Amino acid sequence: MRFAFLSDIHGNATALEAVLNDLQTKQIDRIYILGDLCFRGPEPKRVIELVQSSGAQVIKGNADEWLVRGFKDGEVPQERLEMFQQEREWALGRLDQKDIDYLKNLPTELVIDDGQDLIVHAFHATPTSLFDTVAFDETEKVENELMVRDEADVYIYGHTHHPYVRSLHGKNIVNVGSVGMPFDGHPLASYAILDIEDGSHSIQLNRVPYNREHVVEIYKQSGYPNIEEMGAVIYYAVRPK
Repeated sequence: MRFAFLSDIHGNATALEAVLNDLQTKQIDRIYILGDLCFRGPEPKRVIELVQSSGAQVIKGNADEWLVRGFKDGEVPQERLEMFQQEREWALGRLDQKDIDYLKNLPTELVIDDGQDLIVHAFHATPTSLFDTVAFDETEKVENELMVRDEADVYIYGHTHHPYVRSLHGKNIVNVGSVGMPFDGHPLASYAILDIEDGSHSIQLNRVPYNREHVVEIYKQSGYPNIEEMGAVIYYAVRPK
């Protein structure tokens, strides 16, 4: 079996199309998408359409939750709140109630146990939170906050926009990075492939180029309220301020 794991598309339909096209060459059996579909990108509606037509199993991320119910105290720095609210209103203006209901009803985690002698626990940020951040080198947090399901062999998540694979206690922890908005200085769409065969498995991180100039132009043409900052994020794969 060969599974693909994607996350953090953030309204970047151009990057998502590039990844889906790449997957067509990889003989993928199933696609899993680990949240943050629409918010902060120039084509939220088209991303939902692409995701739904892909046949993927999808879970919710923090950005999906923000579109559904707004921001709670402490989730966004106070000095950034006004801009985030403008960006949310812009995105909501391009989605309908059916889209919001779809995001609202997404599950928050997946346990994949297909009789392949391997159990995968997939979630967006941690199994108990859509918002908490756990980096690859925070070993204690990885153990206590990510590896909470003892029977799992592989733990896969997104949220940080920094892809990595590490082993701990004979198990693998994978961050798939971001399709639409990497923060690791490598401005290529990121995703992971998990191969399972005869009781063993392998994990591969993949990077896919896409037309970043086109994405920035869509931001501009759409009247996005935070074009300068988001353009820099797309071009240079840096975290927004």
